Amino acid sequence: MHKINITQKITENHHWVLPVFENDLSQFEFKKWTGLPQPYEFKAEIGEINTLIHPGFEKKRWLLGLGKRNGAEQLIQPFRKVIYQNLKVGGKMVVKADLFTEEQLEVCMIGLLMSGYQIKAIKKDKQESEIKTIEIYAPQSFAKKILQKAVTIAKACFSAMDLVNMPSNYKTPQYLSEYVKSAGQEQGFDVRVIKGAALLKNKLHALHEVGKGSENEPAFIIMEYKAAKKPVAKIGLVGKGITFDTGGISLKNPTNMHYMKSDMAGAAAVIGVMQAAAELKLPIHLIGIVPAAENAVGSKAYRPGDIIQSYSGKTIEVIDTDAEGRLVLADGLAYMTKNYSPDYLIDLATLTGSCIATLGYTAAGLFTQNEELASELYQSGRITGEKNWRLPLWDDYKSQMQSDMADIKNLSSLPVAGAITAAKFLEAFTENHSAWAHLDIAGVSFTDSEYLKSRSATAYGVRLLTHWMLGKC
Repeated sequence: MHKINITQKITENHHWVLPVFENDLSQFEFKKWTGLPQPYEFKAEIGEINTLIHPGFEKKRWLLGLGKRNGAEQLIQPFRKVIYQNLKVGGKMVVKADLFTEEQLEVCMIGLLMSGYQIKAIKKDKQESEIKTIEIYAPQSFAKKILQKAVTIAKACFSAMDLVNMPSNYKTPQYLSEYVKSAGQEQGFDVRVIKGAALLKNKLHALHEVGKGSENEPAFIIMEYKAAKKPVAKIGLVGKGITFDTGGISLKNPTNMHYMKSDMAGAAAVIGVMQAAAELKLPIHLIGIVPAAENAVGSKAYRPGDIIQSYSGKTIEVIDTDAEGRLVLADGLAYMTKNYSPDYLIDLATLTGSCIATLGYTAAGLFTQNEELASELYQSGRITGEKNWRLPLWDDYKSQMQSDMADIKNLSSLPVAGAITAAKFLEAFTENHSAWAHLDIAGVSFTDSEYLKSRSATAYGVRLLTHWMLGKC
């Protein structure tokens, strides 16, 4: 992670990043900051970078377009991009941020910090990470306080990204359990793990069924952080933790199966949020549950046509073993509801290709019956850049999940509206919780980017939910 210092001095001896909103283009003092008139081709569009070299200045100036001034929306990527593209430039870089609001300054800092992320390569010859010192010209009184928060959130994002990017032969359910225990000791939250025969003893049947085909036994990970003073809210988070997904007996196409190491991105987000909440000492009671399993093909693997039990007592007819994420979430949601009764219940899962077909790689699918919660998550998404779009949860879709032999089946009878029918399945295990939301993050948690050679993790959900929780405090 790069180092960021706050400075209140203006110096000509450093490289400068000069952010400009489209709305402020006509008022920007180009001569003062660049020694040059306004470049006619620079429009300050989002992510636009114009490099200026003036014979009178020893150092470079970069104009960075931020688009229209809409609060803090979409500011992370431009700042991450401008630093990442210029890592090899020697000397200190100073970012002009003297006109930013608190929210804008926070996301600016997170973007700058995230520009230093490097995947943890498993190679004989490793390259050392480029660590840059970046100074932010921010004379605002709140700058130092904002920096501490930004560093905490960026660290939580790095943790989530590392977990998702890690190969599945390292990242077993057991590894996740040990990782979370270590994080709990470091950040100050409690951890309990249910595994092996104890899964059946605790009636976590659906998780057990999904994981029993693998030699790596499944684990039910429970994290709990509680503020010292009376919490303002009790929040329950559940993250899908499929550490590798072959599709089971309903085997996936092998073309991109190597990317299925990312099928636990929901779990990684929940772990990251737990770390951020504990380190920020938020005045809340936060419970995180990760039902972790490897969906493998083996002699003990569950089969299409099986009818399995679940923690809630409902029976499930298995139509497709590749619809396994909703099965482990069913146990996680039911366990959370019964044992903790949270004020808010949110799950995150790389659940359906249908959601990608609907929203692409720009926004997560948001499903909730609660209007207020929908609005809050949407607004948090706009500010943090982790966008979400609400899709319906109407009972019109409920009939598609009906089974003749069980209480419900795990796949719709029709090849349409897959993201919605998956959400309707999950809803059946929430006991009609009045403030439940499901985030289908299949298209936004693991994507192509300019920062790495192949698809990589985004830590989607960490910034979104941390910002949303801060709004409750």
